[in-house]
Amino acid sequence: MSTLLYALGRWATRAKYLVLALWIAILALLGAGAAVFGQGANAPISIPGTESQDAITSLSHTFPEVSGTHATIIVVAAKGHSVEDQPYRSIIEDAEHRLADAKDVTAVQTPFSEQASGGLSKDGAAALITLTVDAEVGQVDPKTEEAIIQGTADIRDRLPTGAEVSYGGDLFSAAIPGISPTEAIGVVIAFVVLILTLGSLIAAGMPLIIAILGVGVSIAGLFFVTAFAELTSTTPMLALMLGLAVGIDYTLFIVSRHQEQLRAGVPVEESIARATATSGSAVVFAGLTVIIALVGLSVAGIPFLTALGVAAAAAVAVAVLIAVTLTPAIMAMAGLRILPKRQRKSLIAAANGDEKARPHGPSRADRFFAGWVRTATRRPIITILVVLVGLGIATVPAAQIRLALPNATSLPADDPAKITYDLTGEHFGEGANGPLLLTGSIIGSTDPLGLMEDLADEVRKVPGVASVPLATPNQGADTGIIQVEPEEGPHAQSTAELVQALRDKHDEWEKKYDVSLAVTGFTAVGIDVSQMLLQALVPFGILVVGLSLVLLAMVFRSVWVPIKATLGYLLSVGAAFGAVIAVFQLGWGAALFNVHEPGPVLSFMPIILMGVLFGLAMDYEVFLVSRIREEYVHGADAQQAIQRGFVGSAKVVTAAALIMFAVFAAFVPEGDPSIKVIAFGLAVGVFVDAFIVRMTLVPAVLSLLGNRAWWMPRWLAKILPSFDVEGEGLARELAHANWPEDMPDAAIAADRLLLPGNLRVDALRVPGGAVLLLDPRDPVSLPLAEAVTGRGAIVAGTMTVDGLLLPERAGSLRGRAAWTDVESLRETLQDQPALVLLDLRDAAHAPVTGERLDALRSGIAAANVEAQHRGAAPLTFVVLGERGAVEPFLPAGTELVQPAREAQGGREAAAAEPHGPAPALAGAHAAPGPDGPTTSNNPINPEGGAR
Repeated sequence: MSTLLYALGRWATRAKYLVLALWIAILALLGAGAAVFGQGANAPISIPGTESQDAITSLSHTFPEVSGTHATIIVVAAKGHSVEDQPYRSIIEDAEHRLADAKDVTAVQTPFSEQASGGLSKDGAAALITLTVDAEVGQVDPKTEEAIIQGTADIRDRLPTGAEVSYGGDLFSAAIPGISPTEAIGVVIAFVVLILTLGSLIAAGMPLIIAILGVGVSIAGLFFVTAFAELTSTTPMLALMLGLAVGIDYTLFIVSRHQEQLRAGVPVEESIARATATSGSAVVFAGLTVIIALVGLSVAGIPFLTALGVAAAAAVAVAVLIAVTLTPAIMAMAGLRILPKRQRKSLIAAANGDEKARPHGPSRADRFFAGWVRTATRRPIITILVVLVGLGIATVPAAQIRLALPNATSLPADDPAKITYDLTGEHFGEGANGPLLLTGSIIGSTDPLGLMEDLADEVRKVPGVASVPLATPNQGADTGIIQVEPEEGPHAQSTAELVQALRDKHDEWEKKYDVSLAVTGFTAVGIDVSQMLLQALVPFGILVVGLSLVLLAMVFRSVWVPIKATLGYLLSVGAAFGAVIAVFQLGWGAALFNVHEPGPVLSFMPIILMGVLFGLAMDYEVFLVSRIREEYVHGADAQQAIQRGFVGSAKVVTAAALIMFAVFAAFVPEGDPSIKVIAFGLAVGVFVDAFIVRMTLVPAVLSLLGNRAWWMPRWLAKILPSFDVEGEGLARELAHANWPEDMPDAAIAADRLLLPGNLRVDALRVPGGAVLLLDPRDPVSLPLAEAVTGRGAIVAGTMTVDGLLLPERAGSLRGRAAWTDVESLRETLQDQPALVLLDLRDAAHAPVTGERLDALRSGIAAANVEAQHRGAAPLTFVVLGERGAVEPFLPAGTELVQPAREAQGGREAAAAEPHGPAPALAGAHAAPGPDGPTTSNNPINPEGGAR
């Protein structure tokens, strides 16, 4: 990964204007596509397959008058008057006729309709006009909404003084998220933090510009996708919030490393490539964790949530891509101007030989963070206990969590839908705001009206039912509905219990009346969605925790670090849940956060919070602990590594956390109710995870563990792949760029090689066009054959094949190296490999002779001629076989090389007869070299130091 990103950083540096033009072109194309083809993000929240959703779908065909979306207009007479009197009655009747002509309105019901079914309060002071619209919530034609709003205004103009009228219902209860000026405050705070962190206006503006461009690409792409797929209105806002937060942070990490390297004297172009490779590797890993967690939302099996997760993951993916491509390009345009002016002058003076110009000593920030980590690690047990107790207490409110879909209760007090909701509850009871529908097929009944009345009587006996205002068959008398008003509102626990109680009666009523009734309606759908999401939390939590353990074990080659990181994540999630429940459900400090009315929290908030916070927690874990591990690998003891690594990374982690916190918190004061609760949870979660868990608890735990923190059993180290986020592989490649100095163009070279089974190769040099002979009687031959083709392990030492350093570039080597036998050799050569391993272990028993031998020789010669025409290096052969079986295949003059091995009583000489002299082989067995001794004493990886 680091090598790939190094090459990408170099390319982006040299093609900086092309990279910028490509991203601008992508933004323009997606923006144009969104404007022309986009259908808007307004899909309803539903779960196909649930009882309530299936019943609504069925009603749309059998009973369209009651399916679809409902809107209500409430008329309240002046004090002391009744809506049954004039002029109220005539005004309501006139409104009924006008509204019936509105687009997509299939039915209008008032207390004075021919088939009246309620809508008149007990005291006669209020009347409800109920409209049924043939569309789902969020997909209603704007003309229909305008007609209802205008109809309400017409009623208001005709009402006597002191009367009230307001519109609302399901149609107007779901607010469409939008951008408010408050969100810009988060960007301003992020800019201030960037200036303080990076010290330069150019450097501070870079992450903001790049992140905003990335967000523009993401949002334009999402709205373009709406031409082919449905997205909920929450999806673009979540993608905007996440894309902006991670986009700023990811660019910050790369720019910060670039500045650090420039101050150390690294040339601009080389520094950009290295920063892209090192910090870019961590950015890719961190982004992948967020993406995997968001895509993992599909484990719930809920389509709208899967689409939301994939869309948000796409925004994060764009942030990663733009960070590792556009950031190097913009940094190349800025040159040294990315540093503060004072540092640029010092750098230039130092380059001219003035040593005093180079800054010495720790900065003020370094001294602050050094004091922080000393405090956290001085008494690690006390620190751990304080954090655990504090976060444990913060988690307590989460035990009372209740989930629901948003309705009018979360809207501002002056919103017409909220006014209608409150007036309806006041005059008709809270249950009137969340009626339930029971529906079923009655096609076998000979008395549909009597059957529906009998069923209504049964429903009235169920505890929690306030009234049954309607029980009727449809016009075809094949489907019946029963409208049920609960005693409490749609978010009340008793209403959820009533839904379950009605469903519990299903078998009893089906046996008695031969009717299978399903419970549906907007309220029942919300209850079903919330219940499914609550049940999905456990499997999703197991997925996230398991993923955390595996990913971090891959990165840090440790058992205790992943366990500690995962437990810390759970503490952060618990504290975030506790804060959300305390404010949004229990109402603690609700006014401070502009929460209009406490109640159940958004049903998909917990699962989204868990997924997003997992990725962000892994960000901070990787950037902080990888720096500590880097110090430990380079020779510091456990305590020194904590001190140095923390000071080296805490500044940028702090800046990243503050930026994330500011961006999320900015969506809370005036944000849409659906986004507000998610943003609040993420803001609290980021703050807790970064400053309490990662920067306080983690150093204390690592200090308590000491060297044990980096322990991993050998069997686990063997089976787990390695993810080099610190760029160790790139560092080795840069250090060995001109190696071996005695033969820079060697096709195969190795020094002090340790292979599995404690097998050693002292030195090996194979020029291009030569043949490496591996005698199968030598135990080292097969492991070396596997290693030289990228298919085997290398425990320690240095080895390059075709210019690729192993084991870092083993994957690339496998694509260039072929392993074949005599039968398949000619076919293999047609694929133009750079290296061919010819397995002749069976040739001694069945020698190849005659025309077949001549054909193979000519094939080898032709392959070398073809390579020469392509400008490629001569074909390198590795032959696994005895000398007698090999010689017939080789043209005269072919150089034959064998590895230098230590033998009993002295060193074996490399064979070079009769095809030519072997190269000089130098080097003492187990002598220390650039990669350390060949014996394994690495506390990080018991199998050896090379990765």
